Amino acid sequence: MEILQAAFLGVIQGFTEFLPVSSTGHLILVRDVLGMNIPNGLTYDIFLHLATVLAVFLYFRKDIIRMAASAFRLITRPESVVPQEKTLITAIAIGTIPAAVLGFAFNSVIETSFRNPLLVATALILGSVLFGYAEKKSTEKESLSNKKGFVIGFYQALALIPGVSRSGSTISGGLITGLSREEAVRFSFLLSFPIITAAGLYKVIKFSDVLFATSAFVPSLVGFFVALVSGLCAIRFLIRFLKTHSLIPFIVYRIMLAALVIIVTLF
Repeated sequence: MEILQAAFLGVIQGFTEFLPVSSTGHLILVRDVLGMNIPNGLTYDIFLHLATVLAVFLYFRKDIIRMAASAFRLITRPESVVPQEKTLITAIAIGTIPAAVLGFAFNSVIETSFRNPLLVATALILGSVLFGYAEKKSTEKESLSNKKGFVIGFYQALALIPGVSRSGSTISGGLITGLSREEAVRFSFLLSFPIITAAGLYKVIKFSDVLFATSAFVPSLVGFFVALVSGLCAIRFLIRFLKTHSLIPFIVYRIMLAALVIIVTLF
């Protein structure tokens, strides 16, 4: 794999992992359209995934470290944890369950049968319908609760289908359950940290032989760095953008991309 190719895929992964357009869907489409047959491609995907994990940690490091400390105190001295922090921790823990269970149960299907351009195009359209419904349904009148965290967790599980988008589905879930736009975005990113960390560690352990025996270390390292930087930029952009804008621009982009994929694939 060439360094420029690695950097290009790193940019795609970094930005689309956090923007509501689906990183997995974009990587599938880019590789299919451009005919990229990458040696050690699985290893490179692992590097990219770990880069996005690090991006979330670096951007939300204060929140994550504070929550980790609060989680420890919740076990040792529960009375010392303020109710809002306790709710956030438990909501994230409960909200992680649906995607973790379904991802483990259907992992083989997701990694094989779901990696199809037409399926990605369909998911892009259906995801756009969900985003539009969330914008229409949004009331921004309620606070986060354990029940809402669990419900949003099911929206996160939808992103197991390439093309749906994890950030888009969880932000939509937050809006539908009544969270403010800012709170829905923040909870979406914090909720993503456990599941993408677990998925990254799972891939590292499962494919450790391939990972540490790869001969494409330098291009992979370049892709990792590019994905990390672009991921940080994407997080910052989306948080600021959605404070004053809706998901409509992303909906338009997704539908246009889906239409293009369908035309190219079928005709």
